[in-house]
This record gives sequence, structure tokens and C-alpha cells, in this order.
Amino acid sequence: MDSSTLTPFFTPRGIAVVGASQDSTKLGYGLARNLVHSNYPGAVHFVNPRGGSLLGRPVYSNMAQVPEPVDLAFLLIPAAMVPQALHDCGGRGLKAAVIGSGGFRETGPEGAALEEECLQIAQSYGMRLIGPNCIGLLDTHMPMNATFLPPPGPPPGDVAYLSHSGAICAAVIDWARGHDFGLSRLVSLGNQADVNETDMLAPAAADPFTRVINLYLEGIRDGRRFVKEASRVSRQKPVIALKVGRYASGQRAVASHTGALAGQESAYNAAFRRAGVIRAETSEEMFDWARALAWCPPPKGRAIAVLTNAGGAGVTAADALESNGMNLAALQENTCQALREVLPAAASLHNPVDMLASASPDQYARCLQILLDDTGVHGVMVIVPPPPMFAAGAVAKALIPIINISEKPVVVTLMGERLIQEAVEHFRSEHVVEYRFPERAASALAVLAKRAEYLQRAEQAPVQVNIPGIEQARAILKRYLDAGQGGAGAGWLAQEDALHLLEIYGIAIPPSGLARTPQEAVEKAQQMGLPVALKVASADISHKSDVGGVLLSLHDPEEIMLGFEQVVGNARRARPQAEILGVDVQRMIPAGQEVIIGAVQDAQFGPMVMFGSGGIEVEGLKDVAFALAPMTEEEAEYLLRSTWAGRKLAGFRSFLPVDRAAVLQALLRLAQIAADFPQLAEIEINPLRVLQEGAFALDVRARLAG
Repeated sequence: MDSSTLTPFFTPRGIAVVGASQDSTKLGYGLARNLVHSNYPGAVHFVNPRGGSLLGRPVYSNMAQVPEPVDLAFLLIPAAMVPQALHDCGGRGLKAAVIGSGGFRETGPEGAALEEECLQIAQSYGMRLIGPNCIGLLDTHMPMNATFLPPPGPPPGDVAYLSHSGAICAAVIDWARGHDFGLSRLVSLGNQADVNETDMLAPAAADPFTRVINLYLEGIRDGRRFVKEASRVSRQKPVIALKVGRYASGQRAVASHTGALAGQESAYNAAFRRAGVIRAETSEEMFDWARALAWCPPPKGRAIAVLTNAGGAGVTAADALESNGMNLAALQENTCQALREVLPAAASLHNPVDMLASASPDQYARCLQILLDDTGVHGVMVIVPPPPMFAAGAVAKALIPIINISEKPVVVTLMGERLIQEAVEHFRSEHVVEYRFPERAASALAVLAKRAEYLQRAEQAPVQVNIPGIEQARAILKRYLDAGQGGAGAGWLAQEDALHLLEIYGIAIPPSGLARTPQEAVEKAQQMGLPVALKVASADISHKSDVGGVLLSLHDPEEIMLGFEQVVGNARRARPQAEILGVDVQRMIPAGQEVIIGAVQDAQFGPMVMFGSGGIEVEGLKDVAFALAPMTEEEAEYLLRSTWAGRKLAGFRSFLPVDRAAVLQALLRLAQIAADFPQLAEIEINPLRVLQEGAFALDVRARLAG
């Protein structure tokens, strides 16, 4: 939907508070008070059937009496009265309303029905809704505080905060006041009957005062739409998300390794990465990173210099930087010489630079400038424990002029509490990012580097693989869907059909075929060439090795005939109810490296691809990574870079180098299958055996959605 329909929420000429109260214990009083005291420049109207006056302004008994201008209504009335109030607002021509009241979907089926009624009423008037069950919104630069939270509101700033939780909003505002951390906008979304987190991204990005967008998410309604919108917005301004509820158990019924490992969090991680959204693990991280992204210039690399007056703190910083993917810059000789002229002989001139406990404010400032002048230094972490001979505040005042004009990021670690408070106030007033410990500062520097690299990376479109035989693939799946295996088209494809599907999409498979008798198994083996593998053929048995249904490296007819009876017998004893078609005969492929690739359909984000270490231990090792399908070439590369299975394709000790390019092609083509056929609930190749030239799918499982 066009984001211009949200304009009345942020630039209203007049606001009506429906449910404004003279009782100072009521939320309607709190909202009225905040709106007036925030010096909102537009018209403020109060509505309550009792009439009277409030805060020196008249209280109208109904919306019909409210004079112009009025573009936005805030409803703080009992839930049962909201539908009529929406009719009244719509009759006045209002196009936006915030329902702060509770008593809707969060209370059960009756509340959900009432919420749906409100949405239908709003839509009939072309009205957008925020809420219900929310605390409202604010804009510190307009200014407008349309929340009912205790005053004062947050100071003006440059971070927009969009939240699914009203209570978290209240805590964030109080925290922001205490830390002199400003917000540009805050929106409490509540139940999101209409306006949701995706809708709010474009208005936040368009706000000239907003530099960073923070999201507190409990879920996402339309995953693919969110990815599309966030991808566009994140190129304009950084987006940080704190997604909670990460350990909720998934609802998907799965039988493959891919399905078992593709939980909700894998989907969110893949979606955020595609969209350029930075995922925070904690609330502290989110705001640590937001400050750095709002106030620091981007680095041109990951080489960091550490400036400290304490050796232990410098070592701690070095460890923290390395653990966050950063590295210590190698200082140039002229840099070391310049430091030598400033510092005592006992000082350590190599990174980390330890100026010793006697370091003065002037030495801090001069050494910082020297480090920033080094072309091999991409950023600096300055560590300031309480100096024994000087005030921390004096150090801060000496550093600030240099930091303010630096084109490289400088983050400050102020270690301590009481003795550093003056320095804290100086830094915060000048928007210099400061943290209590090196670990948090290193994390912030890493996020700055990540953001810079993201912006330097050219946008890529997902790879679209041309499949000449796609109609054959459609025919295979249609046959299963028409047969209605397992009810409503659910069920596993026979191995023969699953392998044929891969072959159509250009994924190499060994010569193979279904044998229904021992003699037929021998004939097929002799046709394709020995040695062969035998695998029990049954759509009811997904993990064949678990039931003794696999035999490898059979070299002669007698072995094959005995092997046929063995795998079929093992399977029948283990799964008496399973329908066994016979045995799949497959030519053995030379030894190589084995990986797993798979795809599943996620309820929110659509098809996802997995890559990682294959074999029977895949779920135990969990050396896997996920990406949305279809994939970009960069995403396919990411899957390989971020897993041990992918990194060792280039060779490692006893592992000879194998055909990495063939793996990338197999990934892109499997992603295309998943994107082309949403009816496939899951498809998995385990293992994909990778040789020096080529890669072969030795076993595949594919299941249609029910």
C-alpha cells in the first residue's frame, strides 16, 4: 500500500483525543497532557461525552462538534465503543486513527472479532489504523508526544524506534532520558490490525531527522514484502532488528534434515541478511550499534588502532576486536616515530598503544591524531580508565575536537563509573559514542565495518536459471498432486522421480534405476557398470540407512542378489507397514567430499536453501547456513564461506581440493526448484558428493506439501 496514506500520522494539522479525561489517573488524561506539554504545533481537540474543559481547552461531547483542522484521532475508550467512534471519525473525513485501547485480539476470539470489525469499518472510509492495544507515537522534532507515558519524553535525536511492544517502548524512553540518548520517532504498533512494521519502514527512512531505524519485532506478518521493503530502505539508512521469541518451537512437520534444522530463526537470519537488516542479539547491542551508526563515519576497512593508558585494557580490546572479526592495524614506522616523540620511553608504541598510567589529556589528544593520520588505520578505540593524575573529564575535552572532525570512526571505552561521569556527559553532549568495556566498543566497530561493506557491495538480483525441461518437471509433480498421496497431494516422491527432477534442473546424478527383483537389480547393475550401491525404494522410509536399507560397493552379481534380499528384509522388519517397491540401484561414484544441500518452504518467507556438512551426522554437527531462494550469487558464496563444509572445498590437510564451482551451480539450481515449485514442502540432497571435477547427487528426498 502507498506509504503516503500514513502521512496523517506524522504531519497532522490537528489531533482529536477521543476519551480525553479530567481524571489524572486515566490514560486519556496522560495522552492529553503529553500532547499539550510537548508543544505540538497543530490544533489539539478533546472529546468526551461529559464535556467540560481540560488543560484550559474545551472538551467536545462528540466528534461532530470538533472544529477543523483535524486529521488524526487517538481513541482511548472501552473496546466495545471503538467501532462507533471509528464511524464518527470516518464521517468527519479522517484518514488516520490510533486505537490505544486494549480488549481486542489479545483477549481471545471475541476480541479478535471486534478487532476485525474495526478494521473493516476503517477500510470502508479509507482510514489507516495503528493499534489497537498500543501506547501511541511521538516525534521529537515536530514536536509531538502522542503517548500516555509518564513525562518527560525522550530528548530529540536521530534514531527511530518501531516496536511491537508498548511496555518496551516505555522502558526505552526512560532509558533514553537517563542516557541522554535522543530518539527521532517512536511508534508503538500494538496488535497491527492494519499498519505493521513493514508499512512504517518507508516513513521512518523518509524522515530527515532519522539516521538509524531500530525494530523490536515479535514476528513479521508478510515476510517477502518485509524483505522487499527493508532491502530498499536499508540502502538509505541502517536498519537494526531485535527479533524476540527466538526459541519458540516451529510448527512445521518435517522429516528431512533440512526441515529439522530450518527453524524460525534460520528463516529470520536469511531474510535479514537478504534485506541488509542488522540483527542484534540483545537490547543493549541494538542501542550500542544504533549510536555508532548514527554518530560515526563508516570505516574503509577492519584495521583498528587501540589507544590506552593501561596494558590490560589494551589486551582485552585486542581480543575483543579479533573475536568480532576485526584486526589490529600494523602501524607505519613514521606513526611509531611520531608517537615516540610524544610518549615516555617506557610506553608501548606498537598496537595496542599503551601510553602508561601517567598519560595526560594532551598526550591522549596528540596520540589519537597521530593514529588517525596513519593510512593503514581504519578506526580507533580509545580506552580511558580513570587517569590517576588527571580528570577523565579533561581527557574527554581534549579528545572531542579531534573526534568531531575525524573522517574515521573513533569509539571510546570509559572504564569505570563514578570517576568518569564528567567525561560521560562531555562525550554524550557531543555525540561521541562511549561504552563501559572494550567488548561493547569492539562490537560497535564491527557493525560499522559490516555496514560499510554492505553499502560497497553491489546490489544483485537473484539468479534465474533457464530450465528447458521445466514442463517435464511440472508433469512429475502434477502426477503426485493428482493422485493425492497422503491426502491433499502430500507425500514423498519416489527416488526415481526425485532424481529425474534434479536431472531436469541440471544437477548431476549417477546412473541409477529401480529394480523390483534381485535379477533385475543384477541386470541394471551390469548395464550401468560395477560397482553399485543398493538402496531400499520406499516413499514411507525417508532415512534409509536407519533401517539397514543401504549397501555400498557391491562388485559382482552374487553380492547384488544377496544385497537385494538383505536391504528389503531389513526394511520390512524395521517398518512392517511400509510399502516397498524394490531397490534403487545406483552406480558408485569415486570418493570425494560430501555436503548436504536442501530447501524448505517457510510459512513467512517462502523457499529457503540450506548448505552444510552432509552425511548422517548433519543434525549433530549443525554446520549449516541458510539463504532465501532464489539466491543471488553472493548469497550462494556466503553459504560456502560461512560453513566448514564450504571452506574445506578448497582443500585442507587430507581433504583434496574439489569442484567448488559445481557446488555453487547445484545450490543455485536447487534454489530454482524450490522457487519454481512452492508445492514442494522440502527437498534434500544428502549427500552431494563433490569430486575434483563435478558434483553428484547420491541421494535425494522430496516431499509435497499437504
